Amino acid sequence: MLEYYSSILKNLKQNSHFRYIKNFGGKDEKYIYINDKKLINLSSNNYLGFADNKQITEDFLEFAGDNYSFGSASARLLTGTLPVYKELETVISNLFNKDGCLLFNSGYHANVGINSCIAGRGDVIFSDKLNHASIIDGMRLSESKFFRYPHNDMQALEKLLFRERKNFNNAVIVSESVFSMDGDIADIKKLVELKEKYNCMLILDEAHAFGVFGQNGLGVSESLGLIDKIDLIIGTFGKAIGSMGAFATGNNILIDYLTNKARSFIFSTALPPINIAFSKWIIENKLPHTFTKRQKMLELGQKAGSQSHIIPLIIGGNKETSDMCEILYNNGYFTLPIRPPTVPEGTSRIRISLTTDINEKELFDAISLVKQKK
Repeated sequence: MLEYYSSILKNLKQNSHFRYIKNFGGKDEKYIYINDKKLINLSSNNYLGFADNKQITEDFLEFAGDNYSFGSASARLLTGTLPVYKELETVISNLFNKDGCLLFNSGYHANVGINSCIAGRGDVIFSDKLNHASIIDGMRLSESKFFRYPHNDMQALEKLLFRERKNFNNAVIVSESVFSMDGDIADIKKLVELKEKYNCMLILDEAHAFGVFGQNGLGVSESLGLIDKIDLIIGTFGKAIGSMGAFATGNNILIDYLTNKARSFIFSTALPPINIAFSKWIIENKLPHTFTKRQKMLELGQKAGSQSHIIPLIIGGNKETSDMCEILYNNGYFTLPIRPPTVPEGTSRIRISLTTDINEKELFDAISLVKQKK
């Protein structure tokens, strides 16, 4: 039996598709250390520099004292809830001016749990073709029918809605706001228009936008003034916030429904209280002071040709992309090859992920290296 798995792994290696866990010597704000080599990290989701920041860690631990334990030892619906969990949920729901909020252990937990239960037999989900794997996996676990419309193609989505909506009871449209591998932004205004026209629920995953876009860092929906038009907003703490976990915020009926039906929530041990406290502390004490540097980061991304802080440099082949990462490594940059199935065949790429610490020269020197060697 092991021969079967071994042959698959051999094939992955032959096609420059094999993945392995890398050993890092450490991370420090925008730098990462490998084999005693100091590299500028262009592959991090630590957009605001909160993770791995020694001063922030020291300040938080001084604030936290011995008030929070390092383990919950139970699911939320058993004995895994302490006041700080509800406090963070209240902070989030108040920021978004929504009725309620539910915490999940990660963005993957949130999307799998929500999309597997939000629509059932006789219902339908309409999903952007480039939505994250966690959304796709959730839909596959659902008893509903689902359709994946061409990426950001609102005409194609409306044709689907016109043709299929009448055949189902409840309908859900789900999309990311900032797409994780392309850095482009969904047409949220049109999504709102279509959800109202065809009587659908709209779920928006702001994973890569929460903490980055908007005056208060709430995401693209805030920057467009559309928060109240979106039924369920998903966000994560594991990227810009520099912590771990995720949330869904919306109407209390939906939050109660997820509490009772989202299996990834019901059957998971809750995150450690100290982690919850850290997320709350960052959102209340650090995030409000980041607007200027967030704007500069987004402007830099736009200058590099993206709509956001995520800049895809498409190479094409798997081996060529891996080789390009090696060239960047030898010039002081850490990047990772993004290959299928994360992206479509033939579009392997280097995904540059900006943080507020990366300056214009560092970014464009890296891009120039890629363009010279392509």
